[in-house]
Amino acid sequence: MTTILHVSSSVRSTGSISRQLSNEFVAKLKSAAAGNSVVLRDLTANPVPHLTEQMMGAYFTPAEQRSAEQIETVKLSDNLVAELMAADVVVIAAPMYNFSVSSTLKAWIDHIARAGLTFKYGANGPEGLVSGKKFYVFTSRGGVYSEGPAKVMDFHETYLRAVFGFLGVTDITFIHSEGLAMGDDAVNAALAGSRSAIDGLIAA
Repeated sequence: MTTILHVSSSVRSTGSISRQLSNEFVAKLKSAAAGNSVVLRDLTANPVPHLTEQMMGAYFTPAEQRSAEQIETVKLSDNLVAELMAADVVVIAAPMYNFSVSSTLKAWIDHIARAGLTFKYGANGPEGLVSGKKFYVFTSRGGVYSEGPAKVMDFHETYLRAVFGFLGVTDITFIHSEGLAMGDDAVNAALAGSRSAIDGLIAA
């Protein structure tokens, strides 16, 4: 039995390529074996709040010293961390906005990047605690950023690799759908390429 956490971060509830392709992939993963289950975290339908000074204060207060108000403040973050740690596979729909991730996805990352829970500091520096999980990231991009002159503006994959790597993720696959603002032919080619990649991942 595999638990799949599906995190969707497109601001579009309809017409989203990243949402569409990640949905197709998750459906195939779920049907691959009896007992597989999916937990959906839709950051558009149910956005998590951006960090506040109150939240930061609660996070850095030792659990046994937190006030009743601070305990309530960290509850959502604790639940998001537990959801992540319980998953075997994490699928993230992450469209590119202004060369990076959406603010909703960044907010989710800020809630799950917790010292003592998803990473810790030891004698040799930071150590990620999110290990043994397979991550798949479905992106959608108006231009082409994986290669060519625009690659220097890709703070999208580079950021996600860095932050998840910091948390201990070593097995991460990106499925890019690029050139989506370059006409129908480019869109069709991007969809075909991503669906071919999905079939290859499922077969593997």
